[in-house]
Amino acid sequence: MREKIADFYEPLAAVYHLIFEDWDASIARQAKVVDRLIRNELGQAPLRILDCACGIGTQAIGLAQLGHLLTASDVCDAAVERAQKEAQQRGLTIAFHVSDMTGLREIEESGFDAVVALDNALPHLEKDELSAAVQTMAGKLRDSGLLLASMRDYDKLILERPSVQGPTFYGGVVDRRIVHQVWDWIAEDRYRVHMYITEKNGGAWRLHHFVGEYRAVLRNEVRDTLAEAGFDQIRWLMPEESGFYQPLLVARKQREQEAAGKRAERIG
Repeated sequence: MREKIADFYEPLAAVYHLIFEDWDASIARQAKVVDRLIRNELGQAPLRILDCACGIGTQAIGLAQLGHLLTASDVCDAAVERAQKEAQQRGLTIAFHVSDMTGLREIEESGFDAVVALDNALPHLEKDELSAAVQTMAGKLRDSGLLLASMRDYDKLILERPSVQGPTFYGGVVDRRIVHQVWDWIAEDRYRVHMYITEKNGGAWRLHHFVGEYRAVLRNEVRDTLAEAGFDQIRWLMPEESGFYQPLLVARKQREQEAAGKRAERIG
């Protein structure tokens, strides 16, 4: 997993903020939505949150700014390095780690109130990796802890099989950029994404091109994988309901006593 994903994100980390019209505004807007959802589930006190797909820090920074206690990790060294610098520039204390979400071995702590994996992180994983990641997240949560994840609406996209996303234009007279993606469907449930960021700084245009791969994971697969890993109260919130830009998965880790009882029922 690490090499395949790193090949996409290592060179992208330096310019990832350019996919947003205003990255700081997106940090604040997404944090407000995620914070509201987490507090509705778990209460009002500052919470211990693990962001296990932090990227350059979009959600971890925003949630820390709202007073939560953040630990954050990503498989991409360059993304974690940048996230750490961005957090320090904002005067935030976040414990960052380079760690693969299928194991999270570099993170010794557990008992988190919530684990988040946003921005379409899970569809990078093969089926066995998804299962391992979900089980690992469960192991990092306290009983009744919250899992929050987001991904594209692949139930719809796998039928439409689009070849282009965008283009989106940002900027004014001097600084301009165009962001778009080209999708090559290489299997029934898999596509190779070509992300293009074309920016004008002053008089010259510059093109950035990054290539990655995603699996079109359906919501039922994720739901079933979570149930097998000991989660319940599993539900999907669509953007019109949550206010987040992607479908959001919300689930709670079963209490150990309840999980043991259900395992015994399956064996019986």
